[in-house]
Formats: sequence, C-alpha cells, structure tokens
Amino acid sequence: MMDQQFHLESKDINVWFGERHVLKNVSLQFPINQVTALIGPSGCGKSTFIRTLNRMHELIPSAGLAGAVLLNGEDIYGEAIDPVDVREKIGMVFQKPNPFPTMSIKENVLSGLKLSGRKIDNGAELVETSLRRASIWNEVKDRLGEPALSLSGGQQQRLCIARSLAMGPDVLLMDEPCSALDPGSTRRIEETILELKDSMTIVIVTHNMQQAQRVADQTAFFLSEDGDPGHVVEFGATNDIFHGPIDPRTNEYVNGRFG
Repeated sequence: MMDQQFHLESKDINVWFGERHVLKNVSLQFPINQVTALIGPSGCGKSTFIRTLNRMHELIPSAGLAGAVLLNGEDIYGEAIDPVDVREKIGMVFQKPNPFPTMSIKENVLSGLKLSGRKIDNGAELVETSLRRASIWNEVKDRLGEPALSLSGGQQQRLCIARSLAMGPDVLLMDEPCSALDPGSTRRIEETILELKDSMTIVIVTHNMQQAQRVADQTAFFLSEDGDPGHVVEFGATNDIFHGPIDPRTNEYVNGRFG
C-alpha cells in the first residue's frame, strides 16, 4: 500500500473555536508501523488535535486552523484537496461505538464504500477480510445479516474498526476507543491495534496510562495550564515518557499526581 518512508506529520498546528485559542504550535510525526498515544488531562486538546489530522474538526462551524498536516508529504489542507478523500485515507474510530443502527453487520462494513460512491468488487471477500483484521470475524461470521445493534459494545467497536478498514486507509485515528468498554473488550481492541500497526500508522487518544504503555511506540503528553492553549509538553518513545521523562510535569502526570 505504501513504502516504509510514509508517515503522517503535523506542523505548527493551531486551532481556534471562535475567539478561543485551544491548541498551540503542535508539531508531531507519526511513522508507519508505529502507534502513537496522545495523553494528558481532560480539556487539553487531544481530541481536538486528532480531529485535525483528518479534517473532522472543521465540521464545527466556529473552528479555525493554522499550520499544516502532511500525508505522504502533501498538505491535506491544500486548496485542491477534497476532505472526503482525506477521510478515506485517514480513518477514524470514535469513543462511543457508532454502527449504523438500521444496517446489518455486513452492510455496516461496506457502508463507507457505498456512501463514498466507490465500486465494491468481491464484497463478501472484503467483508470477511475487514472483519478478520478487526478480530471479530469468528464471532459474527454466521450473523452477517443480523442488525449491528445485536452486538455487544465491544463487538460494535470492532465492527466500526472493520468499517474503517474496508476503506483501505493509510492511517487509523482512534479517539479513546476503549473508554466505554469492559476490560475483556479493551484487551481485544488492544490486540487488534498491535496487529494492525504492521500495515498502517495508528494514533490513539487515551486516558489509560497502562494502555498507552501496552500499545504505543511513542507518546505525546498534552497539557493546558492557567487557561493557555493546549500544547505538547513532551514527545518521545513511550518507555522514555513513562520511565525517564525530561519535564517534571510529565513525570507528575504519568505517575498520577494530577489529571
């Protein structure tokens, strides 16, 4: 799908909602075959930032942005770039599972392709491949015609991952994908993330410090202090962030002293 040099990169991202400056000068690199965790207290801009990476944030009427997001070296905010195309290449899984309630399991997997008007060749094969990659095929292979809402919460989230994978994305963004799930479902999602990183770039927002250490190769610590915009305090290898941070604020946060 891509060569080993591929990566996603943000350069000096600043975000405003109306007059409020919510993110300041965020520059991060996301290499292929790696998982990057975004950590930090609530309200520091992590979810806002991850939505800038596939132009989801601009769906909010008051949102403004400065800076660049590069995919394969090309700015996704370029004038000639269609945001719909961006969201096909950079998929997203949200905090709460959101399968289409009136569609079957099979229809949900193919829904993104149909909505984008793309031709579907070998639909049955694509459904199976996507569900296998999302680690849910064996649980639903005899239920493909059943409503998506007949699945448990954890299964619905993996179905949403399969729906994104069916689009063939280069990057998968995950905004707290396990926060509403039980420990068993969380473990399966984490196993899926580790398997998927062999073929794509993954960025995950998480409040679970143990989860970040289990799945992420690198971690960015976001913070907003005294009403200032959210910004990155420290960014590096996950092991360094958790066991040898440079900034004392990072050390205090990862050790549970605030946030």
